[in-house]
Amino acid sequence: MGIIVPVLTLVFLLLTTMSHAASKPRMILVGGYVGAWKVPDSPSNTLNHWAEANRFKVGDVLVWNYDAKVDSVLQVTKEDYDSCNIAKPLKQFNDGDTKFELDNSGAYFFISGAPGSCTKGEKIHLVVLSERNNPGGGSGDGGSPMVSPVTSSPAPSTHAPAPAPNAAVGLKVGSGLFLTAFAIVLAMA
Repeated sequence: MGIIVPVLTLVFLLLTTMSHAASKPRMILVGGYVGAWKVPDSPSNTLNHWAEANRFKVGDVLVWNYDAKVDSVLQVTKEDYDSCNIAKPLKQFNDGDTKFELDNSGAYFFISGAPGSCTKGEKIHLVVLSERNNPGGGSGDGGSPMVSPVTSSPAPSTHAPAPAPNAAVGLKVGSGLFLTAFAIVLAMA
């Protein structure tokens, strides 16, 4: 019994630390590397291809690195994204090291503010998955579907669908570690 309390205390501290680390926002470099915010070198290597291969969650922070003397980042509506209209952005960034927090689920549209760059493909459309309210309190992102490719379907939804259910519903980060530690404690008792 004398070893159980210290072991459980250690397990609690470990789980608390892991849970806290998992809740910090992720900093995501747009395109996956410095300098990715540019006119793509081929139609098969666009930022939308990169966005489709990634999952974005509410609270994630997008980071753009670019030369502020020649480029900028504009958050725009879907219509302005489709037409590459740089005249009336929702938000404009021109600091060369732009950070943008994804504060809602749904679609986000960004284009280059450099004249002609958007029409050459320097733009990105991404979808932030909606948060799921599980009875067990789990985030449900472990089995999230991949981000859907950009399509020209009419009237996009204002919110992304909830991730598909999976076997880990309700389990938090470190639950398996806790169960393992608990089994060890029981075996020692």
